[in-house]
Order: sequence, then C-alpha cells, then structure tokens
Amino acid sequence: MERKETFSEFSYKRIDLEEVKKKIREITEEVKQASSAEEQAAAIYRMNEVEKEISTADSLVYIRYTVNTKDEFYAKEREYNDRISPILEEEMQKYKEALLHSPFRKELEEKFGKVIFLNLDLAMKGFSPEITGLLQEESTLQTRYQSLLAGAQIKFQGGQYNLSQMGLFMQSQDREIRKEAYEAYGKFFDDHQEELDEIFDQLVKNRTEQAHRLGMKNFVELGYVRRQRNCYAPEAIADFRDQVVRDLVPVVCEIKKTQAECIGVDHLKIYDDSFRFPDGNAVPQGTPEEIMEAGRRMYTEMSPETADFIKMMFERELFDVVAKPGKATGGYCCDIPGYGCPFIFSNFNGTAGDVDVLTHEAGHAFASYMAEKHIDLLSMHLPSMEAAETHSMSMEFFATPWYELFFKHQTKKYEVSHLEGTLNFIPYGCLVDHFQQVVYEHPEMTPQERNEAWLKLEKRYRPYLDLEGIPFYERGAGWQRQNHIYASPFYYIDYCLAQTVALQFWLEIEKDWDQAWVKYKEFVKRGGTDTFLGLVKGAGLTSPMEDGCLRSIAEYSGKWLETHKI
Repeated sequence: MERKETFSEFSYKRIDLEEVKKKIREITEEVKQASSAEEQAAAIYRMNEVEKEISTADSLVYIRYTVNTKDEFYAKEREYNDRISPILEEEMQKYKEALLHSPFRKELEEKFGKVIFLNLDLAMKGFSPEITGLLQEESTLQTRYQSLLAGAQIKFQGGQYNLSQMGLFMQSQDREIRKEAYEAYGKFFDDHQEELDEIFDQLVKNRTEQAHRLGMKNFVELGYVRRQRNCYAPEAIADFRDQVVRDLVPVVCEIKKTQAECIGVDHLKIYDDSFRFPDGNAVPQGTPEEIMEAGRRMYTEMSPETADFIKMMFERELFDVVAKPGKATGGYCCDIPGYGCPFIFSNFNGTAGDVDVLTHEAGHAFASYMAEKHIDLLSMHLPSMEAAETHSMSMEFFATPWYELFFKHQTKKYEVSHLEGTLNFIPYGCLVDHFQQVVYEHPEMTPQERNEAWLKLEKRYRPYLDLEGIPFYERGAGWQRQNHIYASPFYYIDYCLAQTVALQFWLEIEKDWDQAWVKYKEFVKRGGTDTFLGLVKGAGLTSPMEDGCLRSIAEYSGKWLETHKI
C-alpha cells in the first residue's frame, strides 16, 4: 500500500480568484441549462470538487497561520483569503439561486436529502453582494483580535508565558499564586482595554450594518441564519436558557458549594472557580508525548473504526498540540478535504484540559473521518454546529473506560470534575449567548454598558461566583477573553445544546457502553444529512429544548455526584 503524505508535505496552492470564479460560473450555467435531474446532479458533483479546492486552501492557510502567527507568508495568505472569500461567495450565490429554483428540486431532494435545500435557502438569506466590503472588514477585525491575543507575553514568577500557558498557574494549589496568576492574566486585557473595546465596537457596528443591508432588524436574526439554524428559532433558545436557570443552575450551585467546602474557602472567588480539590486538580500523568500515546492506545481499543482513524492520524502527523510562543490560543479540529483528513490543533499546558481537548477534538476528527467514508458531498459532511459539537462532547464521555491511561491514581478525581465541569459549562454558555443577544439588540451600547450587561447576566447564570479583587473581571470585561464572542458570534449556545445531548449519551453509557456506542456511531455516520433535531430524534434521544429534558439530566447527575463524592 502506498504511503500517504504527512501534513508537512501537504502542498498549498493559492486560490486563483479569476480561475475559480470562471469554474463557478460555468457550473452555474450547467445547472441553469440542465434538462434533467441527472444533469444537475452531475453539476453538483463538479461544484463539490471546486468547494474542496477552496476549502483545502483555506484550511492549510488557517492551520499554518495559527500554528505560527509570526509566519509572514501565511499571515499574508490569510489576509488574501479573507479578502477573496466574500467575492467567491458572491459567485456561489448565483449557483445556489439556480439550484433553489431548479424544476427538478423534488428529484434532487430524493437523491441528496432536504437539508441541502434548507441550508441553501439560509445561505441566500445571509449574503448579498452589498455586504462584500463589510465581510472583508469583519474578517480583518477578527484576525486583529486573534493576533493580539496570540502575541500576549505575560511575565510571571520569573518566566514569560502566553495566555494558554498561564492556565497551569491559574489552577495552582496555592490560593495566592492562583490569585496572582488571574491578576497577571487579567492585566494583559486591562493593558489592551482600549484596543479590545474598539475592535468589538467596530464588529458590532459592522455586523449590525450587514443585517440592515440584508433587510433584517438586527444581527440576532442574521446570526441565526449564519449559524445554519434550520430547525428552531431564537424563542426556543430563550426558553432553553430559562430551563437552564430553573433546572440546572440550582444543581451547579450545590456543586460549587461542595467545591468551596472541599478546598476550604467560605465562598468561591473567580480564581477558585476552576480549582476543585485541596491537593490539586486531576492532571495528566505524563509528558505530552505520553498523553498522545495514551490517546493512540485508547482509540485503538475503542472500536475497529476508531482504530483505523487513529492509525491514519498518527501516520500522517495530523496534530499540533504543544503550546509555544506565537501560536494562536485555544484548540480546534479542521478538515482538509483535498487530502481526505482532519487536523487537530491545541495548546497542551499540563492541565486536564489537555485530555479534554484530545478527546473533544478527536470527536470532531473521527466524525470528519466517518463522513469522508460515507457521504459524497462536502456540504453534507458537516452538520450544523450543535450536532458537530455533540460528536466531540459525547466522545469525551465515551473515553471514560480509558481515563486511567491518562490520569492513573487521579482518575476518580478527573471523572467527578469532568462531569461537574460539563454541568457548570451549560449556564456559562447560556451567559455568553444571552450577552450577545443583548449586545446585538442594542448596538448603540457603550463599552461600559456592555460590561454592566455582562455583570448583570453573571448574577443570573453564575450567582455563586465572586469577581471582587480582580479588576478585569470586576469591571465586567471577562467576556473579552472569550474568542467566540469576537470571532464566531452566536456559536456558544451550540455547545450548550450539544452538551445536553452528550449528557444523554452519558446516561446511555451508564446503562450499556456498547449499545450507546452503536447509537453514537449511527449519529456520527449521518453527518449533515439531517437537521440537528432530526439527528437527535434519529438516535432515539430527546430534543434538548423539550421541557423536562434538562431536569431529568440534572436530577440523575446530582444523585451520581452524591454517590461519587471524594
């Protein structure tokens, strides 16, 4: 069997704007002139190849830029891609319009499924040539924010660290060190307050203007269109957030009460929030290389499909996981369709998050691997993001039997804190979402008014938390560290919905791991061939927005934590 190239050997070919525009126009014309559904289907497959070409170039630039934001070549290529993306979208709109008006739509829906047309309709609503300039400006602002954070160098205890590397100190057993680490971390944002406020201010104005030019009341409406919300409306999300406050926040408050007692403090300060045990949080036992090796063993043992998947990931060197200067913050999985594989990016910093990101991003990567095998069209590989995040968050739970490979004697601590963290996250995710809704419904807000809105919502979703003593958090600017608010508006609620479905998979795992895996594999294999709610129903699970869904999860979780107290 011939050897496949490794990631470093993947060749990047810049998108030739005129050449690609010409291809899109030719295929659009084929769709218009087609005299049968078969001819239109053939055109759809040809466009699939063009989409692969564009996506591959985009992905390679994004990965290589985020691995090293100081690489001038890929920094310039990213600027180029940001600039041409709306121009290509303008051409694609004509193609999408031709498909939407196809006289053979019924036959095409039978062949490709109805979701492709639901998403085409949303894509048409979310774009017009009138907003091309605004989209280019938005991309520039997003990159400016990301570059600012990636360039952070924080002097702390005689060393110099980026934002990701500060995570270890922020979970120190020594409360004073934790506090100082939070102060040093927050000081970076305080020192750049003016620039961060200015970038966000421009983003809010820009996105509001985009919505207005597309005939929408505000960016909330456009945000939902962009996030491909094809089976529910903002009202359903508002109701979900209310259920979180009613059914889940009380359970989280109990968890936090237990945490405060456990670590010996009267009440939790912001710098105590992620510190769970008096002898320290569960941390991976081993070097980054050993953690990766444990990951390889876990997926090799998990199932035949995951064994093939992880073999491919290691053979083709599709990881960059260690934090280093100049590397962008965070973690992600990115598809490289031209090479038929995904890539995992993260910033290991010696905390349990290193394992979370490995299981989480590998969940995305495994789904990408399965879609590549089972689904023809690139546009149908990826479901809307709530379903995509369900892939990854559920994988974190399917990894449970292998936690010991990573945590050894600290396994029990990790299992408890992982479930607690999952439950704690949902109210925080709702806070991020609710904040964005307020901001985009009131684009005239000043930076101070936005901070006040954040503080008010903190009390609703995280009433147990004391922000006093750390200026950055105390003034209500904590939201500025959340990359998604700047770069991916309205993304965060997708995590909350996904987490709710993942917790249902966890309930299934509690009963029977093997049966739960069969359900999960089918869920993943379907990719984006159905809506989020359709995929959930198809897996025999409950819509996270259905009244009572969260309540049953909260009740079971509360009892589980009670019987697994450490």
